[in-house]
Amino acid sequence: MSRKGNCWDNAVAESFFSSLKKERIKKHIYKNRQDALADVSDYIESFYNRSRRHSHLGGISPEAFEAAHKARRRSVH
Repeated sequence: MSRKGNCWDNAVAESFFSSLKKERIKKHIYKNRQDALADVSDYIESFYNRSRRHSHLGGISPEAFEAAHKARRRSVH
């Protein structure tokens, strides 16, 4: 991932961790590691991967993007 000329992988990871820190971690003080892990897992599964709008997808959520993609595929077939 850190090879010269392979900055795309690093950019995606850096963008994700920046969002995670701004939107979740900096707003919480965790009692222990297990609470932090549970909260970060919830952020990834419930919010980041489903409902958070992504600039790469044209400013829509992954769920909306997938729904539109499935609708387009149904209308073609």
